[in-house]
Amino acid sequence: MEPFDSFLVWITEFLGEHLYEGIFLAALIETIIPPIPTLAIFPTAGFLASQQEIPLIGVIPMIILGAIGATIGTSAIYFIALKLGRVVLLRYLKYVKVSEKKLERVEIWFEKYGDKAVFLGRMIPVMREMISVPAGLLKMKILKFVIYTFAGSCVWSAGTILSGYYFGEAIGLGSNLTSLP
Repeated sequence: MEPFDSFLVWITEFLGEHLYEGIFLAALIETIIPPIPTLAIFPTAGFLASQQEIPLIGVIPMIILGAIGATIGTSAIYFIALKLGRVVLLRYLKYVKVSEKKLERVEIWFEKYGDKAVFLGRMIPVMREMISVPAGLLKMKILKFVIYTFAGSCVWSAGTILSGYYFGEAIGLGSNLTSLP
């Protein structure tokens, strides 16, 4: 089994036992260590919630915890970018394969769309982790950053968790239909 596959097996087992905590931790860690894929974890958590027969209202705290975890994690990146500045930050970003050219593209996009860039950026894979850097470098107001980050993260969490939840519901409905007389 490849490392990524074994990681997904482990995270699925962890989520099965600690669904709400797992969502929060996955969102928090993903923003700091981008290889953690919430695009795989959140739908899995939604699926597990449906299989554990958690009502839809019980999924709302999962969505909120995912958004809170992402907001806390990405705020740390925001503060690092704000305090270190561009030159120092570029020295460290090269280790995660972010070149000056990539950073410039993100900064241009950020300057073009402003506050909306943070909101929209929280919903786009890869950009989710990167959007905090130009927000910090370009000194976006922290309250605006947190509000837009939380709102965008709520949309991302809702979409990904609910996709897994409804997939699980559809599978459950299909198995119930085959058992009817």
